[in-house]
Amino acid sequence: MAKDTGLDLDAVIGDPERRIIVCCGSGGVGKTTTAAALAVRAAEQGRRVVVLTIDPARRLAQSLGLDELDNTPRPVTDIDTSAGGSLDAMMLDMKRTFDEVVEAHAAPDKAAQILANPFYIAVSSSFAGTQEYMAMEKLGQLRGQMAEGTQDWDLVVVDTPPSRSALDFLDAPQRLGSFLDGRFIRLLSAPAKVGGRASLKVFSAGVSLASGIMTKLLGGEFLRDVQTFVAAMDTMFGGFRQRADQTYALLSRPETAFVVVAAPERDAMREAGFFIERLASDRMPLAGVLVNRVHTTAAKQLSAGRAEDAAAALDELGGHELAASLLRVHVEVAETAARHRAMITRFRTSHPGVPTAAVPAQPLDIHDLDGLRAIGSALGGR
Repeated sequence: MAKDTGLDLDAVIGDPERRIIVCCGSGGVGKTTTAAALAVRAAEQGRRVVVLTIDPARRLAQSLGLDELDNTPRPVTDIDTSAGGSLDAMMLDMKRTFDEVVEAHAAPDKAAQILANPFYIAVSSSFAGTQEYMAMEKLGQLRGQMAEGTQDWDLVVVDTPPSRSALDFLDAPQRLGSFLDGRFIRLLSAPAKVGGRASLKVFSAGVSLASGIMTKLLGGEFLRDVQTFVAAMDTMFGGFRQRADQTYALLSRPETAFVVVAAPERDAMREAGFFIERLASDRMPLAGVLVNRVHTTAAKQLSAGRAEDAAAALDELGGHELAASLLRVHVEVAETAARHRAMITRFRTSHPGVPTAAVPAQPLDIHDLDGLRAIGSALGGR
């Protein structure tokens, strides 16, 4: 179905110059399944692929034939490798990735001090934007391993975090980098630099200007944790911003392609529109928009209105309850299909020139490689 809509995903994954495919979109639109299906299809067409997923659901590992997924790439063995391809799969471990950054850029004693710090544990585990930042960090690591030749991959497929807004993937790394090397952290570290009760008063006053709630929550023990964290991390703060900038630049190169995933619903399509506009403004390469779970009807010549009329006629005749019920099921399907077509048509009209493809809704949940292959076939147009 995808082949006549302008988005040729087989060409995207088959381009030997393509090194990164990023599947983006708001939460709940099928990014993880799309990323996995693209990865399987690319591998079985001869690419050496690593897919980075964010979904912790066990069913994804099972669909790839693995017992589990974690922060270490694991080979998917039950695929067709006759074309010379291969597939490794991994799931982002946000905190472990943060720990790897610390361990790679701090002396062993400093790294141990940072990793044990309560404030660091809180930031690395739950700070808003950390997952998006670490998804980019892990992408940068994987691409670096490819460039260094320490891994044999030639394509990374990335499933972005299930954020409320698709824009969070692009915005959060800069926000976290700004936080870690910004004025707020310097304010928190002020007592360590000045010392004494007077400095604590200055600190409390400064924080109260920013947030009254923070003033109530921060205590002496917390302040000591922050001061220790800042002292240990001081040489790394600028590095976070630099690393975010480097990965951001990587995303704008021709070797990268963004596939924006949406569902045929108003909010998801609007979010997709915002995202492609952002990509355009940042000059990032868009492959196209993939609309997932689109309902279709086999009996296209039988409109919802005609089916409803026929069901009503059968009701009047009597004795045809099953046929009337089936016609009314068709009414619901036809109405949904018409709504989805209209949604996609409006999107194309609003975003002329943006390649768009639609993937039919699947009758069953995806739970194995054959299911992923079926999705891949739909993505590829056959």
